[in-house]
Amino acid sequence: MNIPNFLSLLRIILVPVVVIFLIQGSYCKALITFTFAGLTDAFDGTLARLLNCQTKLGAYLDPIADKLLLTSSYVTLSILGILPSWLTVLVISRDFIILLGIAILSLISVPYEIKPAFVGKMTTALQLGTIFFALLFQAVSHDVSYDWIIILCWLTGIFTIISGSIYIIRGIKFINRVASK
Repeated sequence: MNIPNFLSLLRIILVPVVVIFLIQGSYCKALITFTFAGLTDAFDGTLARLLNCQTKLGAYLDPIADKLLLTSSYVTLSILGILPSWLTVLVISRDFIILLGIAILSLISVPYEIKPAFVGKMTTALQLGTIFFALLFQAVSHDVSYDWIIILCWLTGIFTIISGSIYIIRGIKFINRVASK
């Protein structure tokens, strides 16, 4: 197993650790663990490209690790009342729709290439940032206004809807191209 794949696997292993810390109300520990897991996400792809060791396993492990970290964090923070549940529903629904689209394209044998849209990358950054700042707020102080986190939630929600729509439009274009041949 190469280093990038190990980092993706490590991120998967850290998911239950983050959730346990959240359930225990250990927000500082959850923040540190979540941040470390987020850094492994930044490093695994970069190292895979730099070391020229991109693998098929890594192509599956990395997005699975990302989705597990985001989904479990959003669900737990929503249950704890730290993040709004509507945002959790949007985040999970977008990912589900993307996975469903990939499954449909595969089932009907439509050739496709998965290229993340710029807005998709921005959405992921906002989703991660929302969790980070919500945890930071919980870990550091409850005296500061929570309004800016709510604004960040709305911004994340808007980008989640936009990026989900872009991926749906891309999927429809793939299907239409095959249907017109």
